[in-house]
Amino acid sequence: MKKSIIYGMLTVVGASLTGCNDFLDDNRWPLDTIIDDSNAWNQEVVVQSEINALYNNFYGYGNGTGRNGTFYFESLNDDQVGSWGSSVQFNTWKHLQTPGTSSVWNTTYEVIRKCNNIITNLEKSTLHYTVVESFTGEAKLNRAWQYYDLVRHFGDVPLILTVLSPNDEAELYGARTDRDKVMDQALEDINYAIEHITRKSGKTEFSRDLAYAVKAEICLFEAAYAKYHKNDVARANKFYGEVVSACESLMGGTYELCDDYASLYNSVYTAVPGIGSLLSNKEVIFMKPYQQGVKSHSLVKYTNSGEILGMSKDAFENYLFIDGKPMSQQTDKQDKGAVTITKYTDKDGKEQTNIDIDITACLAVRDKRLAATIDDHVFYRKATWARPNGTQMASMSGYGVKKFWNQYLTLYYATTDNQSYTNAPLYWLAEIYLAYAEAKAELGTLSNDDLNKSINRLYKRAGLPEQTVAGLEAIADPANNMGISSLLWEIRRCRRCELMFDKGQRYWDLVRWHQLEILDNTKYPNISLGAYAGEALNEVFINNVNGYIDTFQGSERKFTAREYLFPLGIDQLNLNKNLVQNPGWESPSK
Repeated sequence: MKKSIIYGMLTVVGASLTGCNDFLDDNRWPLDTIIDDSNAWNQEVVVQSEINALYNNFYGYGNGTGRNGTFYFESLNDDQVGSWGSSVQFNTWKHLQTPGTSSVWNTTYEVIRKCNNIITNLEKSTLHYTVVESFTGEAKLNRAWQYYDLVRHFGDVPLILTVLSPNDEAELYGARTDRDKVMDQALEDINYAIEHITRKSGKTEFSRDLAYAVKAEICLFEAAYAKYHKNDVARANKFYGEVVSACESLMGGTYELCDDYASLYNSVYTAVPGIGSLLSNKEVIFMKPYQQGVKSHSLVKYTNSGEILGMSKDAFENYLFIDGKPMSQQTDKQDKGAVTITKYTDKDGKEQTNIDIDITACLAVRDKRLAATIDDHVFYRKATWARPNGTQMASMSGYGVKKFWNQYLTLYYATTDNQSYTNAPLYWLAEIYLAYAEAKAELGTLSNDDLNKSINRLYKRAGLPEQTVAGLEAIADPANNMGISSLLWEIRRCRRCELMFDKGQRYWDLVRWHQLEILDNTKYPNISLGAYAGEALNEVFINNVNGYIDTFQGSERKFTAREYLFPLGIDQLNLNKNLVQNPGWESPSK
């Protein structure tokens, strides 16, 4: 059985767990097709197939024609602006009212049940104990991530560590478990995985290195939540310490930063002329592979044709200039492109206008990550533009998203639904450097040597001068609207630029830092705006504020504290009377 499988849903070997129909229909933790034959768990090939099925929970760039990927599509933040019909609205939050059902709640508990089933049945397996422990570690790695995802969405959630039957009413209909206890269990699970998974590394396999990377992510969230939401310094420092130790296990060894930032996002599985292989990228810890004829996505198409979601003015201005200083400390702000307007007569004898806004000069004086992330031309409705292997496009903010584009893909593969086969990084070294620097800074122990081992390596790749702790503290950018030190602000700035449009990171960073209020455009108007269009606005009708494209078009997105937690579905509340709705979501009509 091939172990490194992430491509698609595997057929699960075994029999369905039987029970009464009502239970199967209404169970809060839906009973999927799982193995209940005890003899099957004595066969390594069967256990491996169950483990392989867990790879499907890593979405990467999405699957098929859908927008279920976590890159670019997870767009409620201050980095992206625009809208896609009713499915993606930037002037609203994730929910406007209490939903009838929560897909996050339901699907996550399905995965947890699968993990529990593997763990429980392996306890009785006759396989060698090291094999049993390694498989158990892989299941616990996945269970830890799923509980972390539940907690960051809902806060307190029922903690279920066994496979429930219809007779387990106390747990099936139990109350929510305190979030701290759930996260403590996640840490226990991930530590077990680190200790017992036998495979050290493998870019498409569950491994100890992946467990370290997941631990860094989980503990960074929990540490910041403890500090900024609960003012629990002791708990925060404990988890920041866990972040540091996890990161140190991945730094200075197997992995190295690659030279080309863009190659992390536009590579393929096996190298072809002009396109490198993500599988051989020395920075990648874990990835989701796609391959022609096997598994594909539509992310390249969504960012290379039609009307796309664009970068916000706020995000654009966040990038440092090549002298290492922010926009507030520049004489020439360099945020306005060169506008060329030409008139021509079309074949029907009608006068037409061609508008070109070139921002090459703006990008040339900025952090190199900006030029690798957006296009060197501004384009918007009625001012369309196309890449060499794309069709005419319009960005809702004017800024095009270049990050996932590859110039060597043919027009068909670059603009057709379900034909993109570039591969998605899931965990990579830059993330580890960022987590390490943030945790050390939060602990008050960040040194110049720590910077040289982390942030300064990212600066070097981005064409920025290396920094010292004192240098970062001295920047004191007035754009700092989070009430934190200059040192922390600059580390958060680097994180924002490095992980732009990646894995929904920006939204969850704002959640854990207790900074969701920044998404209120009535207080922070730059998150509603896009590129500067200037004199070109005289040629087309477009909403703008002082020449900057206004994507919200006058609508407001106001923050309320309830947004820090998602609402539970009404179906779950009706099914289990011991569940209590999250604050602010008590009324379905809100």
